[in-house]
Amino acid sequence: MKPAEHRARPLAAAHLTVLEYAPVPWVRTAAKAGFAGVGLRLHPAMPGGVAYPLAAGSAAHRELRDVLAGEGVAVVDVEFIPVVPDLDAASFLPLFEAAAELGARCVTVSGDDADAARLAANLAALAGFARPFGLSIELEFMRWRNVGTLAQARAAIERAAQPNLAVVIDALHLSRSGGTPDDVAQLPRELIGFAQLCDARAEQPVSDDDAIAEARTARLAPGDGALPLDALLRALPADVPLSVEMPMPSLPPDARIELACRGARRVVERAGVAAPAGALPETAR
Repeated sequence: MKPAEHRARPLAAAHLTVLEYAPVPWVRTAAKAGFAGVGLRLHPAMPGGVAYPLAAGSAAHRELRDVLAGEGVAVVDVEFIPVVPDLDAASFLPLFEAAAELGARCVTVSGDDADAARLAANLAALAGFARPFGLSIELEFMRWRNVGTLAQARAAIERAAQPNLAVVIDALHLSRSGGTPDDVAQLPRELIGFAQLCDARAEQPVSDDDAIAEARTARLAPGDGALPLDALLRALPADVPLSVEMPMPSLPPDARIELACRGARRVVERAGVAAPAGALPETAR
C-alpha cells in the first residue's frame, strides 16, 4: 500500500498578531513572512475593540478577495462574536456572508454568559445561521470569561448539539486555565476546530487582569517560552489547522510576523508533525 502523502505543515497567522494592519496590508504582510493562511478580525472582540468590518460585495471586500487569491492565502477564521446574554444571532448573517465569500472555514466566538442553557441556545442559533454558508462556529475559552476552560467549552458545545460547533485550542489559554495536552488528546476529533500557537513564561498570571494583559500584549514566539508546545502538537490530529497568535507590541509589525512564522516552523519541525493535504482551506476564488 502506498503511504499517505505528507508535506510541511501549513501555518496561518491570527490577526491579533498585527491587529494594527487593515485586512489588505495584513494579508500581504503575512504572505511575505511565509504564512499560508490568516485570520481576519471583522467584528470586535469587545465593545469599542479594533475590527475591520466588511460588507459582502463591497469594493473593499472584492479587493480583499483579489488580494487573498493573488497571494495564495486562505482564511482560516473570521473573528469575533462574544456570545453575551442578549445576543441577536440573526444580526450576524451579514458577517457570515462576508466570511463565506472570503473562503473562511469558521467564525470564532467566546462564551460570555453564566447561564449555561441560554449560552447553549445562542451557540446553537449561531451554528444554525452559519451552516448554510458552510461555516462552523468555533468557541475559544479564556480563563477570564464565563467559558474559561476546555471542559467548560466542551460542555457548552455538547449541550448546544450542533454538528458545526467546535473548540479553538489556544496554547496560552489552555495553560492559563489549567489544561494540558493530555486533555486535548482526549477530545473527539469532531470537537476540535483549529489551534493557536504562541509561547509564554513559566510563571502563571496571578489575576485575570494579568492574564488579559499577557494574552494581548506579552505572548512570546513559539519555542521561546515554557509552554508544552511539542506535546500539544502531538496531541492534535494532523489535519487540524494551525494558526500563530503572537501580539508583541515591542516589535515592529514586520519583525513581529517574521518572528512568529520562524518560531512556529521551528516548533512544528521539532515536534515532528506533518500534515496531509487539505490542512488549510482553499484560497478565496
